[in-house]
Amino acid sequence: MLNLDTHVLVFALQGTLTAREGRLLRTNRWGISAIVLWELAKLVQLGRIDLDLDDGEVVRALSALHVWPLDLATSRMSTRLDFRGDPADEIIAATSIVHGVPLVTRDRTIRGSKMVQLA
Repeated sequence: MLNLDTHVLVFALQGTLTAREGRLLRTNRWGISAIVLWELAKLVQLGRIDLDLDDGEVVRALSALHVWPLDLATSRMSTRLDFRGDPADEIIAATSIVHGVPLVTRDRTIRGSKMVQLA
């Protein structure tokens, strides 16, 4: 299983993954941190992404994902990371650590972490 960050999930839904990301996602089950759903809604609200969260296909795709909850272990881990960034990114990275799943991200700050296992 893979943990997708918000932007990689958007790229997957829009069909704009890199070749490497496409290979990874075709051969693994996808999961997301619960905060990704909130972040998607906010990005749509702010007009930063063009995604219809009421579209049946989008709803089905999101419903098929495994969603890890925001729990105490993840919250605590988010404060112990070896980087500082957007709080949502910290929670997404902490989710990978707590649940032992590689993260798929393009975020340079997260990719520089020695704590987060990357796909």
